[in-house]
Amino acid sequence: MAILAPRHDMEVVFYEGLGELPHFNPDLDWDEPPPLVGVLRRKIGESDGIVISSPEYAHGVPGTLKNALDWLVASVEFPDKPVALIGVSGESVYMTASLQEILKTMSARLVTEASVIVPVRGRQIDGQGIANDPTLRAQLDGALAAFKRAIELPSGSLS
Repeated sequence: MAILAPRHDMEVVFYEGLGELPHFNPDLDWDEPPPLVGVLRRKIGESDGIVISSPEYAHGVPGTLKNALDWLVASVEFPDKPVALIGVSGESVYMTASLQEILKTMSARLVTEASVIVPVRGRQIDGQGIANDPTLRAQLDGALAAFKRAIELPSGSLS
């Protein structure tokens, strides 16, 4: 997706600190959250939208992703933020359903038209290979175009 984003006048910024976040504790989230949580919230606040791509573990959302989302529940940066889900396996139905429920509870604007399954499971393919595959590229281009449209909509326009 990051390789194709410039074609849509978009930039993808990766957040790689999920594993570094402290375990969620509401007692630590009063005046000033832990520093790494503050960084996460700032990055979310600076973004126009969020793309989540995650595997399914034990029929659910991986703990590190759920922990990050827990830190965002009470934040002012997350509600009404457009969110797209990108999966790589159509078999991840439990995690996807659970994640959608969590995001709805958090008041995210889930962009279903931009949420896709890119069927790469079992294939040895990297980002450039996906960008070079006409079928996969078309699927992601469609998702990016839908995501950009959703980002440009006024707040409250998506259901």
